[in-house]
Amino acid sequence: MEIKVTADLLDGLVLALLSKKDYYGYALTQDIQEALTISESTMYPVLRRLKKNGFVTTYDQPYQGRNRRYYQITAQGTEHLARIYKMWNDFKISLDQIFENKVIDKES
Repeated sequence: MEIKVTADLLDGLVLALLSKKDYYGYALTQDIQEALTISESTMYPVLRRLKKNGFVTTYDQPYQGRNRRYYQITAQGTEHLARIYKMWNDFKISLDQIFENKVIDKES
């Protein structure tokens, strides 16, 4: 069983990784897959949406005779990441309180 990930959370995870360094799509997907089950076919629409909204920019860099498209977070993306992180943290605190109360109730 898997918990469903919202678009906002997925955007936040991508932006969090991009806040550390620039990524090309495949490498970004691999790093996200360390935490979530996600396919490349899911990742590329996320990246297109983030670019369309001005949260990331792209540039191409040659690699073994081909171009790799790299994604880079923008200042607007950094601000959006801060908003998502705050929403996530508030949500996590709320859920932790509920889960902890349930565990305490069952132990009593």
